[in-house]
Amino acid sequence: MTSTLPRTLVAAAALTAAFGAFAQSNVTLFGVLDASVAHISTDNGSVTGLANGGQSSSRLGFRGVEDLGGGLAAGFWLEAGIGVDTGNSGGFSFDRRSTVSLSSNAIGELRLGRDKSPAYLNIETFDPFGDVGVGGIGGSNLIGSATSAAGTPEGSAPKRVSNSINYLLPATLGGFYGQVQYAFGEQLSNIENDTLRDAVALRVGYGSGPLNVAFGHGEVRGGTTAVGVDYKSTNIGASYNFGMVKPMVVFATERGNGRRVDLLGIGATAPVGAGEIRAAFSMFKRKDIDDADSKKLSLGYGYNLSKRTQLYGTVSRVSNDDRANRGLAVSSSALASPAIALGSSVTGYELGLRHSF
Repeated sequence: MTSTLPRTLVAAAALTAAFGAFAQSNVTLFGVLDASVAHISTDNGSVTGLANGGQSSSRLGFRGVEDLGGGLAAGFWLEAGIGVDTGNSGGFSFDRRSTVSLSSNAIGELRLGRDKSPAYLNIETFDPFGDVGVGGIGGSNLIGSATSAAGTPEGSAPKRVSNSINYLLPATLGGFYGQVQYAFGEQLSNIENDTLRDAVALRVGYGSGPLNVAFGHGEVRGGTTAVGVDYKSTNIGASYNFGMVKPMVVFATERGNGRRVDLLGIGATAPVGAGEIRAAFSMFKRKDIDDADSKKLSLGYGYNLSKRTQLYGTVSRVSNDDRANRGLAVSSSALASPAIALGSSVTGYELGLRHSF
């Protein structure tokens, strides 16, 4: 009995110290689980199955902040995408965000790691569907360039980039906000195109009360180890919350390697009952090819069962010109996308459930 008591006291002391450190660093576990039954149909057939992230991208994350004193804080953020349909049978990684940071209310935040590109943020901010699911505007990499194995894309408007250094303005500027990002392509200095996959991006905006307006721009060096191609993206978006309805608009253009695509998205959200109606119309225009434009119409409704749980439904249709074959985005680990012929129309819907914690 006497030998057991000291071990018990030591264990209790260790647990107390662990919980004390946990509380001091303010570590939070968070996530979203979102699954839906999705159906996509084209002239070449259709597919039905379980999709993932139709209303909000499914994720699991850990974040924490430590007060360093003098108004300075250290933080970390690890966020992984979750495939609810398959349970991430293909592997698990912190692909959505992996950053460490120093921040201050007076000087802003320095953030290092894999993060969203500020040039892309306007696309999801001013899209009623948040650029996810069949209703999402589909505004990432409009010109359709590939992504490198390191996660840094060769296109102009990726959602996320690796190897990045970010500076964010402090949230004490009377509604003004901004972010600047530089991402290393990490190429050897002895190759001709040693800046391959280097990327720069920025976003500046003003959000106060019902108004939010922002400008974004990004550039990525693509091509091969011998030839450099600059991909550029520019966008501007705005929204105004009238209470009964919140209209929003975004214009984006991407160009590079002899290609250019312009995107105009117009949408709105409106509270109805215990939920929200979402509607959007978008136009994609190829400037380098005639008769290759696309139009997309989306309508959805989300019903809140609680603050954290929502039932939702979305229906969308894409109409393509004779030389276009744009489709609908469905996030899934296993659901195949039917082939889309030039000039075909595409219709899709999702009925799903989202829960956040």
